[in-house]
Amino acid sequence: MVAEADEVGNIADDLVVTKYKMAAEITNKVLKEVVDACKTDASVRELCMLGDKRLTEETGKAFKKDKKLTKGIAFPTCLSVNHIICHFSPLVSEPDLTLAEGDMVKIDMGAHIDGFIAVVAHTVVVGGGLVTGPKADALMAAHLCSEAALRLVKPGNETYEITETVSKIAEAFECKPVEGMLSHQLEQNRIDGEKTIIQNPSEAQRKEHDKFDFSVHEVYAVDVLISSGEGLGRERDAKITIYKKTDDTYMLKMKTSREFYSKVGKQFGPMPFNIRNMEDEKKARMGVVECVNKKLIEPFQVLFDKEGSYVAQYKFTVLLMPNGPHKITGLPFDESLVKSDKSLQDEEILKLLKTSASAKAAKKKKKAAEKAAVEESEAAAPQLVTAAN
Repeated sequence: MVAEADEVGNIADDLVVTKYKMAAEITNKVLKEVVDACKTDASVRELCMLGDKRLTEETGKAFKKDKKLTKGIAFPTCLSVNHIICHFSPLVSEPDLTLAEGDMVKIDMGAHIDGFIAVVAHTVVVGGGLVTGPKADALMAAHLCSEAALRLVKPGNETYEITETVSKIAEAFECKPVEGMLSHQLEQNRIDGEKTIIQNPSEAQRKEHDKFDFSVHEVYAVDVLISSGEGLGRERDAKITIYKKTDDTYMLKMKTSREFYSKVGKQFGPMPFNIRNMEDEKKARMGVVECVNKKLIEPFQVLFDKEGSYVAQYKFTVLLMPNGPHKITGLPFDESLVKSDKSLQDEEILKLLKTSASAKAAKKKKKAAEKAAVEESEAAAPQLVTAAN
């Protein structure tokens, strides 16, 4: 039976949920491997390549019999270190970075099964040990923002509640959310869905950016980026390596551009890709230029905050199920390793953070609370009668 148009790719369908969860399991597994490999003197490029290789291998094991089903990388592995905000994943022909003790590393990646996307980002400090100072401030703020966002992404709420809460938490840690960064709704074969959550918008962005309501059966990639610096992303001299096909059309003039565009369609479809993962990196670098100029291919800029600042990132994928938000990607955060001398005082947000993010746990708590309330009222019944007289 053919699904209704509005049901296609909807998590109301159990098989769709299964595909999301499979993609998430792979993403979490590979993220953990890359986190464990973030050691002193490790090559950033090699770690990015390791992530992409493992995502490809693991997704290749799913639905082997269904030859038509697409699967693979939904977002290429990026390792953005210290003040680099995002999208750093160098080509073989570009200068590499080597990790040093104390570096703060943001790892960003994603996988998809049949176009159902699970993305994740996690921050680690190389060398382990206790993290203090501005690094700890950015880490704690990003973690708490992520936890608060998870509790606010639910039907009936709207996107700007998350925007405002993220700003308040960052301020408590004397940090800044990176200006204008967007979290997107995820749809089948689309990583940048229609509804978005903006963080720290400028006045102009606030005027342009719509407010959205969350609805049941939607999926979101909630992305939090917090900086100990200015929170302003600037392009520097790092080459863009990650791109994505747009829906635009244009008759390309150059043969290399046409060949490149055709290969992108066949190899990556609508998913973001790193041109390092194409057969001929040199040809790809030539072919991409006209495609970007004519808006057939969209670049993901490598952004930097000011030197000496630290940017922390947590991104998770969440399914808005009828019984509550269901977070499917992300690794645990070890609070015992992070010591900030700043703390959150906002009563309302602290109360929000104390609530359970798990739909099942919330139900159990509610039942326990109801039971306690019944017992309490039974025990208190005689006094109530006398009080009423």
